[in-house]
Amino acid sequence: MSVWVLGGVVTLFGAAIYAELGAMIPRAGGPYTFSHRAFGNGMGFFVGYGDWLNFGLGYAFLILLASEYVGSVIPFLSGHVRAIALTTLCLFAAINWLGIRQAGWTQEITSALKAVALIALIIAAFAFPHTSAVPATAVHPLPHGLALLLALGIAMQGVFFTYDSYYMVVYCSEEIRDPGREIPRSIFSGVWLVIVIYLLVNAAFLAVLPMNRMANDPFVAATVANAVFGRYGEIAIRLLMIVSLFGAISAGIIAAPRIILAMARDGLFPRQATRVNERGTPVIALFMTVILIGAFIMSGTSDQVLAADILLAASLYVITFTSFFVLRRREPNTTRPYKAPFYPVIPGLALLSVAAIVASMIVSDHRSAIVVGALLAISWPASRLVQRLIAR
Repeated sequence: MSVWVLGGVVTLFGAAIYAELGAMIPRAGGPYTFSHRAFGNGMGFFVGYGDWLNFGLGYAFLILLASEYVGSVIPFLSGHVRAIALTTLCLFAAINWLGIRQAGWTQEITSALKAVALIALIIAAFAFPHTSAVPATAVHPLPHGLALLLALGIAMQGVFFTYDSYYMVVYCSEEIRDPGREIPRSIFSGVWLVIVIYLLVNAAFLAVLPMNRMANDPFVAATVANAVFGRYGEIAIRLLMIVSLFGAISAGIIAAPRIILAMARDGLFPRQATRVNERGTPVIALFMTVILIGAFIMSGTSDQVLAADILLAASLYVITFTSFFVLRRREPNTTRPYKAPFYPVIPGLALLSVAAIVASMIVSDHRSAIVVGALLAISWPASRLVQRLIAR
């Protein structure tokens, strides 16, 4: 519970940075826009393409995972994971093509369903009598010293990425009325809601399972659902996972094309990608994003590739938070409808926290660190090459 609270506090610190940057620079693109303004084309190119590839790989994995759950709930679809995945991708792409209003409604519905499903699981865990088929085992003492710090670092990685995506609104900043007011409100209300829900989820799990049994369970939610709902528990948790994943997929399909849109406006991508239809959708960028995710779906994803993708996402956090300090120093007189409180303490703690998570990931996975380092090293010459090709 302490790790979840600490993760929530760190997320709130990061939310203050995103709220200030999003309200200050209400343009599409998210972290790319902030990094490009702070560091120029080289770092902007790395962040933009890295973030876009991160969406492509990460959301291909999420769509494949959702499709596996769909196949397990609907037996006659079992064994057709890739077909379900491509159909799901096309469905969300079509909703986005119809316009930003339709995409927004879809996101609101899927997010609401996810929240309702989690709250229902929480209530059931506390209210329904349950049979814990899992006997308690001997309690092992907590580690001490360096071993405890390493354990906390690993635990924080999972918590950190559970809270992730709270800043998705900044990818669509220019499509929001009164962004100076609505972006901070959206970010903080979302973060607080997620913190409360996940603390309650963990409290509910603790009410059903003994602590040491949770420590050895790769899928605690399924064990809790089976204890609470009996033979219907597995179906209930799979439905919850489907709804949860659909909410994440919907957000990703909205956000990713706006990275390419912003890069094209800045001359780091062909100008055709700036095309927006009359319903507010960046159609070329959306088409390219669908092709990217579809290619990853067809190729499949390995654990090693996903590990590098997670490290890349964490590295983008570090760069984005650093751009906050650069812009504070370089543009002190720029209008900021929202300012991160207690500068530089709270933003500094946010930066140090994500840097520590990146460091722990590098220590535990050297191969992923080499991949991300290579991507960073080639980003500067690659951005110059792309600009020359576009100019020709």
